[in-house]
Amino acid sequence: MPKNTREKAALTHKVTGYDATDLERPSGDRWVTMSNALTRAGHGLTLAEKRIVASAVSKLDSRRALKTGDVPRTKITAAEYAETFEVNMDTAYDQLQAAAKTLYNRSITFYEAAHCRKGKPLPPTKVQMRWVGSVKYQDGEGWVELAWWPDLMRHLTGLKRQFTTYQLQQTSALRSAYSWKLLELLMRFESTGWAEYTIEDFCASMDAPPSLSDFGQVKRRIIDPAVKELTAKDGWLIQWTPIKAGRKVKALRFTFIRDKQGRLDLNG
Repeated sequence: MPKNTREKAALTHKVTGYDATDLERPSGDRWVTMSNALTRAGHGLTLAEKRIVASAVSKLDSRRALKTGDVPRTKITAAEYAETFEVNMDTAYDQLQAAAKTLYNRSITFYEAAHCRKGKPLPPTKVQMRWVGSVKYQDGEGWVELAWWPDLMRHLTGLKRQFTTYQLQQTSALRSAYSWKLLELLMRFESTGWAEYTIEDFCASMDAPPSLSDFGQVKRRIIDPAVKELTAKDGWLIQWTPIKAGRKVKALRFTFIRDKQGRLDLNG
């Protein structure tokens, strides 16, 4: 299938009867859509922060380009947080309040191709930006309101190509930010069923801490648990292979398929 056709097909949910502003739609039925550049970026978020950001992204209309200076505000309530992520109301209140205190300071890390200088390519340019310009939390009522960072909006709205999209409901049972990030990296290549990342790109995208200094630690702490959780909770069949240069792992290749009906009962 041609690339443009695949991209148009991926936004079918946005075109056919899908209204991102429909607050009556169950939150789990919403879709999270972002540019591929943002998918690959290091997000720097805890699980609770990731839940809030993804819930808020799912309320944006990814097709509509915003006017310059038009920065939307998005509200997430404890009730919808609890429903979407299958937690009780006390947990929802606690996680919203805790995330509201830290989310403003979280940053996204991109690497953009740099221009050549005197005919020689320069290393990629490191770019950092915030997720939000401000965060409000209403104690006693249990809601968080995000004012998005202006430079970020081109990665979330007006998207016509090179984007990743997945249903928010796919993340409802996940209890690891690593599992969620791997889901995003795989969904980027859902149409092909395989993905390959250099080990450096993979670790940066997964927000792997510097303390994981060798591949064995990355495998034990990040890859194996993430693959196990996605298999058990979102119906994935994933195989992955380390690609070596000599004795050193230089890249990871994933082949995967996801059950279209959602989660699989692997015990029944």
